Amino acid sequence: MQRPPAPTPPQLAELAHCLVTFLPADPSRTGRIAFWHPEGEDLPAALGAVEELTVVDADTTPHAVRALCLPVRDALPVLTRARALTGASRPAAFWGAAALLALQLAARGLLLPGLTASDHDAWRVGPLGADELDRVRELAAAMPPEAHCVPLESGAEPVLLAEPEQLLRAFLDAVADGLPRTPAAARATGSPAFAAEAPQRLPEQRTWAAEVAAGHDAGVRISLRVELPGLASADPESAGPVFRAVLQLHSVSDPTRVADAAEVWAGSASADVFGPRARMDALLALRRAARAWAPLAPLLSAAVPDAVELADEEAAELLGSASRTLAAIGVQVHWPKELTGKLTARAVIGPQERGAQRIESDAPSTFSADALLSFDWRFALGDAELSRRELDALAQASRPVVRLRDQWVLVDPEEARRARAAQDRKVTPVDALAAVLTGSTEIDGRRVEVEATGWLARLRDRLADPEGDREQPIAQPAALAAQLRDYQLRGLNWLADMTSLGLGGCLADDMGLGKTITLIALHLHRQSDRATAGPTLVVCPTSLMGNWQREIEKFAPGTPVRRFHAASRSLDSLVDGEVVLTTYGTMRLDAAKLATVPWGMVVTDEAQHVKNPYSATAKQLRTIGARARVALSGTPVENNLSELWAILDWTTPGLLGRLGTFRTRYASAAESGQDPAAAERLSRLVRPFLLRRRKSDPGIAPELPPKTETDRAVSLTKEQTGLYEAVVRETLAEISGADGFERRGLVVKLLTSLKQICNHPAQYLKEDSPTIAGRSGKLELLDELLDTILAEDGSVLVFTQYVRMARLIEQHLAARGVVTRFLHGGTPVERREEMVRHFQDGHVPVFLLSLKAAGTGLNLTRAGHVIHYDRWWNPAVEAQATDRAYRIGQTQPVQVHRLIAEGTIEDRIADMLVRKKELADSILGSGESALTELSDAELTDLVALRGSGR
Repeated sequence: MQRPPAPTPPQLAELAHCLVTFLPADPSRTGRIAFWHPEGEDLPAALGAVEELTVVDADTTPHAVRALCLPVRDALPVLTRARALTGASRPAAFWGAAALLALQLAARGLLLPGLTASDHDAWRVGPLGADELDRVRELAAAMPPEAHCVPLESGAEPVLLAEPEQLLRAFLDAVADGLPRTPAAARATGSPAFAAEAPQRLPEQRTWAAEVAAGHDAGVRISLRVELPGLASADPESAGPVFRAVLQLHSVSDPTRVADAAEVWAGSASADVFGPRARMDALLALRRAARAWAPLAPLLSAAVPDAVELADEEAAELLGSASRTLAAIGVQVHWPKELTGKLTARAVIGPQERGAQRIESDAPSTFSADALLSFDWRFALGDAELSRRELDALAQASRPVVRLRDQWVLVDPEEARRARAAQDRKVTPVDALAAVLTGSTEIDGRRVEVEATGWLARLRDRLADPEGDREQPIAQPAALAAQLRDYQLRGLNWLADMTSLGLGGCLADDMGLGKTITLIALHLHRQSDRATAGPTLVVCPTSLMGNWQREIEKFAPGTPVRRFHAASRSLDSLVDGEVVLTTYGTMRLDAAKLATVPWGMVVTDEAQHVKNPYSATAKQLRTIGARARVALSGTPVENNLSELWAILDWTTPGLLGRLGTFRTRYASAAESGQDPAAAERLSRLVRPFLLRRRKSDPGIAPELPPKTETDRAVSLTKEQTGLYEAVVRETLAEISGADGFERRGLVVKLLTSLKQICNHPAQYLKEDSPTIAGRSGKLELLDELLDTILAEDGSVLVFTQYVRMARLIEQHLAARGVVTRFLHGGTPVERREEMVRHFQDGHVPVFLLSLKAAGTGLNLTRAGHVIHYDRWWNPAVEAQATDRAYRIGQTQPVQVHRLIAEGTIEDRIADMLVRKKELADSILGSGESALTELSDAELTDLVALRGSGR
């Protein structure tokens, strides 16, 4: 039977806004999730069965609804996303939380095979401990009424609904039942039935299933209480006390009721708590425990299986691996409370020692590789710190209970031996700083707490607050011909601090907040100290060289500046205090020549150009040495955290470790949201080296005028409609018969063609001498907008992705007598600077710009309007382009107009970007490439033309 297509992203969001409930079944995995609109609107029937369902409303009145019923497995993507989706219904959010809990329990291996009431194979969650049961009960208590509103019996009086906890447990089992059905399931259960998708009836397995279920849905669970009967009177000089594991029974129905096994076998335990089957349930649970850990086997042959004596090595095993093995099947181990204390280790990092005297001088002027710091171990048992001699005694004893400081203490011998093997050593300051900033480090696969001493502790405290008050803040340089804003001065102090230590940093202020002038001030400040003076190399995109030169000449008059670019690639007569400007392309070609200069500072502007550490540009940049390295970027992370690693590993090499380790330790956990602790450690590590301020932050740029963003929908012309539908029909037919790279290529071709048709038929048809007017809804709206803007004597930036489209607009506006300039990737540097100057001086009212070539680095504050003729599907890139006008120096309100072809793929993408940001982040984060992985059905839904045209 063919499965229905998976929901598309828009359909996922639509379902998350519905009312939702779970419909149990036997076996569990055949249960379904029902979705329906409270107003009775239809749902996409192509996704699954739409049927009539009886539900109960707030006044307990049953009524019928049309519900889309999806198998649990198909509904999981909807439910898991519904938790974080704005506007999701309460029952959808609840069942999303339940789905997450089910997946977490399954990921921990809490799965049991068994049989249903009808003898069908089924997996269930379990065994559940007290903590897991508490989570289930807390979640069940939060179940909204709409999430369990289906009557148990249709037409029955009074109307009865499923108990929340019972329904939730059935749902958890339904999720669990569909997950482990792989060939490995047959090995784990001894039966191929538990790997099969189709239900299997196995009445002959009933006895086996009852044994497996012990501890899950039986009335009794077991635990072990370790006793040391002669502990108080044991001779301190003897080998130590005797260990005794006492079997305890716990009531599943009342976890607070506990009894020793001997009580149950003697019949003294309360029958109403443990029930008449208590002995059988306990024996079945004990049999599973003995299979997991062999030393418990003698309990199975005892008349009263209440306790067993343990040898030293067995007790030691019970402290470590055996305890974890038993816990996995629901058997907890409890040790005597009087044996308190756990052996812990922490690393103390600080200045080197000379004999017994520790150096407590101020921090070194630079963090060099040869300025080693001591990495010393400190060990504690409970609150008591141990000496090396005491640690040696614990390790040599090789027993779980050892006499220490006139008392018996509990310690895992293996842990003691591992601790004794830990050696003090030396580490570089950068490694030490990374450890103390996060508060921990990883040694041999274990995370160890770290404590800083001396100046390293003081430096950590100072770096932890990048913009905090300084004891001796620096003033702006006297040679700077401008007045720095307060936040710029704080940025200068931060950069001066970092670079004076030889630590780099990334100034990641929003576009337009003045990163360039802050760096010019830093350059001037560093020239006042012989230790930091020297020439500065600025590496930037070609389009920004002219801007850098003008800014330096304006704000640092008298500072020598030269371009190292094109035919002018001379470094002769270079002097301290001089600024050399070059491009990424030139740097890549002439890195060897640039590396011969003892640079005082190297600056990378728009540093996201080296976000790929394996690119030739990034590799060559690393060969150029400098006393300090500073990166400038308004978007240090465009797609993933590895880009941040690439930038910060250049500014401060070694800070984040190797890329592979960084991805494993921080990036994967932080991006998935599965490990909040890892994300917090990464934040503590990165925060001191990344200064990020936004225009919207309080007090940053209060002088910026308001910005208004408007999506303007236009209808396609008849010509556009015909072309659009023909391309969709023909290309989807080709895609359906292709796979692999061929399919991806066809999808990209389809998306590009549709965007060009939405822009103008002449762009798609590549006409040589086209008739332009009257053929495009977007062009007509552009004319209307420009008529209004120019009538008000305004200026406007028009961005498009396509050079050909810009040429068509340029030709069209010229025919109407509108003066324009067009800046694109092929425009020479000198011509770019002339165009910018003409626009800023008010000589040209309309500036056409290629988004990729002019989306960063330009100051175009003359514009009060920004028009995005076509959408770039990465919102960060589009926002950067808007910031050419909306930046420091802008004095007029800025209006942003985004032109969108109604009913087309542009409409659906705009909807995802604006109303469904959570989906946009996951689907469009890497642009069009992600859309090539959509299924045929998803792609058809995305590109189909809906209700547009004239």
